[in-house]
This record gives sequence, structure tokens and C-alpha cells, in this order.
Amino acid sequence: MLTSQLKQALLLAMALTLPGLAHAQEATIKKNLGERIPALTQIDEVNKTPMPGLYEVRIGTDILYTDAEGNYLIQGSLLDTRNRKNLTDERVEKLTAIDFKDLPLKNAFTIVRGNGKRKVAVFEDPNCGYCKRFEKDMQNVNNVTVHLFLTPILGADSEEKSRNIWCAKDKAKAWTDWMLDNSQPKAASCNTDALTANVEFAKKYRITGTPTLVFADGTRVPGAINAQQIEKLLTR
Repeated sequence: MLTSQLKQALLLAMALTLPGLAHAQEATIKKNLGERIPALTQIDEVNKTPMPGLYEVRIGTDILYTDAEGNYLIQGSLLDTRNRKNLTDERVEKLTAIDFKDLPLKNAFTIVRGNGKRKVAVFEDPNCGYCKRFEKDMQNVNNVTVHLFLTPILGADSEEKSRNIWCAKDKAKAWTDWMLDNSQPKAASCNTDALTANVEFAKKYRITGTPTLVFADGTRVPGAINAQQIEKLLTR
């Protein structure tokens, strides 16, 4: 039988050893992958996964998987079949989460309906058909402030329309006239650094489609949702 003092000593030794082993494992994986694959010379983080022997390799917001020696590399999703979860998607979602207070609101214009107490930010392209459907549904949502980030990602015409809307005297009206009534925004010019910043922001946070909604509680929703779903998320 081990004495209580010996047990404590063993536990302390393990506590001191495990972090060192984890660090050595991470160093081995980084070294081997970096030497073998030039694109992996700047690995941000290596973590164990719930699957024995499998390690997560993070580069920015990109996730790969490898073994303990970095001899094999897997690109794809890690699924937890027991709990029916996509662990890769959950991890990326966490990495790309957007805190509402961190949104660069200076690069957006606002549309206020009713008392405007509830808030949502939306990233949209003027040539996005789903965005037009979303905007029609938004007409049925009241007492909300919409921070609209023009994000021209669908080509040159999107860039032109976004510029004309952003540079319009009344941005909200120019946007609504186009999205709801197909009334072409009048040609206009001004500083469009905000539009460039919005596209870069979208790349950073992996906003790859429009519309993408960010609610005040941090909930992020890709794609067009109807008025009932919007109400539910705003109320929450």
C-alpha cells in the first residue's frame, strides 16, 4: 500500500511532467510538419483531440489533424458519432466568433425601425439573391436597429453598386430602393475604404456567404432566415 505522502509525491511528479510532455509533443509535431510542408512552417497551436492519438493543428482559423509524430496529415471534419457533433465545425465556429462590441460599426450604415432597441449586424452583397429575400422578410420585423455592412464579394458589379450605395446621400434609402424595388443606385463617388475593410473583415472571420447575421448576444447565422426566426433570435 502506498502511503499518503508517497501518493502526493507521485501526483506532484505527474503534474510537473505532463505539461513538459505535452510541450515536447507539440514541438515534435511543429518541427516535422514545418520541415516537410512549407505551408505549415507557422503553426499557431497544437492540441490533443478526444480521439486517442489524434492531434489538432491550428493555422489561423484553419484546422488540420495529425498523429503524434506529424507523419500523417488529415484535412476534413472530425465527427463525434456518439454525441452527433461535428467537432471541427464547433472549433472553427469558436475561433471565428464575433463579439458584437468588436464590430467596426464605422464601416456600416444603420437602418432603424420602430424604437430600434434590438440590434443586429448584417453582412450583405447587393447582388445576392438571398439577401434580397432576407430584406423583404426584414420589413416585417419592427423595433430593431440594423447595422448593415456592405460586403461586395460577388464581382465587379457588386463593387460598383456598393460604392454607389455607400456614397449616396441617404445610404439606407439607396439600399432599400435597390433591394426591394430594383431601383438602380445613382452613380456616386467617395472614399470607399470602408468597403475594402468589410471584405477584409469577412475574410478574417470566414464570412464566405451573404447574408451573414450577427446578433447582440454573439449568435452568428449564415444565410437568409425568415422574419419569425429573426424575431426569435432578437428576443433571445
